[in-house]
Amino acid sequence: MSNTKFNPSEIARRVQDDDAEELFVLDVRREEDFEEWQIPGSTNVPVYDELLEYNYATLEDHLDELPEDKEIAVVCVAGITSARAAEFLREHGYDAESIDNGMNGWGRVHRQYDLTAADGVIQTIRPGTGCVSYLVHDDDEAVVVDPTQYIEEYLAIADEQDLEIIGVADTHAHADHVSGARRLAGELDVPYYLHGEDAGELDGVTELTDDDAITVGDRTLDVIYTPGHTPGSVSFEYGNVLLSGDTLFLRSVGRPDLEDSSEDAVREAASKLFESLERLTNYNDGTLVLPGHFSDETVRPLATDLDELQEETTNELLSYVEADDETAFVETIVDSLADEPANYNEIKQINWGKEQPGGDVESLELGPNNCAAN
Repeated sequence: MSNTKFNPSEIARRVQDDDAEELFVLDVRREEDFEEWQIPGSTNVPVYDELLEYNYATLEDHLDELPEDKEIAVVCVAGITSARAAEFLREHGYDAESIDNGMNGWGRVHRQYDLTAADGVIQTIRPGTGCVSYLVHDDDEAVVVDPTQYIEEYLAIADEQDLEIIGVADTHAHADHVSGARRLAGELDVPYYLHGEDAGELDGVTELTDDDAITVGDRTLDVIYTPGHTPGSVSFEYGNVLLSGDTLFLRSVGRPDLEDSSEDAVREAASKLFESLERLTNYNDGTLVLPGHFSDETVRPLATDLDELQEETTNELLSYVEADDETAFVETIVDSLADEPANYNEIKQINWGKEQPGGDVESLELGPNNCAAN
């Protein structure tokens, strides 16, 4: 069997950037797993269970549907059955290789973007999970905002850019992914910033309050208290940039039901979120919005001007804020909440310091991002 494999990072680059037309991604997982979460543009032939038994009959029946003039990247859960499928395809004349580590590897990919329109901000995107984090920097100092559990990604960026990380911040206590902020701050012996309302049972937190400022070189990262998604959600202003966390996304807003899903609690939190969004939309039109998550938006870097975001019709909930219609905003949220993020209760307990991460900590957060309200 060939040892050649596609690196998940290469797949992310090719799907997003320059040569997706030359690549065919074949997903051999079960249909229900594919429908829940997949690589953009991939095609599903659900033969996972058969491949476990070295049964290639159904895959052979689908050979005529596969392109002979493209590279075929085969993906499964962890790269085992996809390797079997890729070998079978090569034996039948196809240019096929497995994606290393399968969807597990896809979920761990991080891609870095420099923002020319945002001086002093580096954006890091996880295309497989919809998570977005940032390094804001000035002179030779940097603060990391919303890091994932893969802290080596941020250490590498700081090293490449010759930056010293002097602080780490979370915009809120995350429910969709395990935060790497405490571990990164602890390893570097720098402050970990979080609003007190979201600190849970954590020790050693430098608690943020409204209008606080974190010094970065000769500049400041200014705190805007924007509760609603969580009681302690904040956004950050950095020059002309608004790091909006999970308060404001490009096509939605943060869901307000992950702390307490009772209808009364959701309505109260949605009202707070409405007020927070009112505050953010009063910033200058030229403000660049950098959110903490995305769903299927393909724009990279993930950013848009506030005035363009307010003019777009794709963010229905923000349009209610523009119209000063809190009732419609709250009712739409209550009526349209999506499925909760996978394992969100366990993830919250880890991020609040109430549980220690176990051996499955990496797999806890794999899956689609469901932090948006609709």
